[in-house]
Amino acid sequence: MKKTTSLLYGIHPVREAIESGKTIDKVWIQEGRLQGQLAELLTLFRDNRILWRQVPSEKLNSLVRGNHQGVVISLSVVDFVSLEEIVQHAFEKGEDPFVLVLDGGTDVRNFGAIARTASCAGVHGILVPELGSAPLSPDALKTSAGALLKIPVSRTNSLHHALKFLKNSGLQIYGATEKAKQNLYSATFEGPVALVMGSEDSGISNDAMKMCDDLVSIPIMKSGVESLNVSVAAGISIYEVLRQRTKN
Repeated sequence: MKKTTSLLYGIHPVREAIESGKTIDKVWIQEGRLQGQLAELLTLFRDNRILWRQVPSEKLNSLVRGNHQGVVISLSVVDFVSLEEIVQHAFEKGEDPFVLVLDGGTDVRNFGAIARTASCAGVHGILVPELGSAPLSPDALKTSAGALLKIPVSRTNSLHHALKFLKNSGLQIYGATEKAKQNLYSATFEGPVALVMGSEDSGISNDAMKMCDDLVSIPIMKSGVESLNVSVAAGISIYEVLRQRTKN
């Protein structure tokens, strides 16, 4: 992973970032080093509801070159907003909410490209899981051409509960997957909509799939190609929703 200015490492710099209220995107902790000052830092993570994951030392060494002391964090280039705010703001504007859900996409450039498309198409907000999603890094901001500073991004530690909230708020949940029998262009995207896009390698998770009200697929016209790049698939799907919303 390319080193960026959003990465901080070492016990004291990380503690200062938390105590100063910085928006932390990702936390990597070295396996087998959960003691001493690092154990105290983990307590601080828990108190501030910051999720972290253990990784081999090789992972940390690939992120930074300095003495990381067993901990590396990335600072988010955006401030997260609540999912409730995104939905409520859309309703207050007299619009049907359109929320894009990225279920586990880890490629930074794909994320930036998707955010740019979503912003252009008038998507009200993007929802990402706290674990297993692409870092909101300067690279993501650059690829989005600044769109990540314009479109609200919400983060959840339970995609299941977040999708349940969207359903209870009146949104129809659509999952875009090549496994779907229904063609994207035969679906009707009327009213409040949430569109779920899966990860680059494994698609939509089984749990998220079960939460979807309907599944749609993009027709592949040429043989030998099983699926599209997720940013391309997201662009096609987003603009089909927009087309149906604006055709009249």
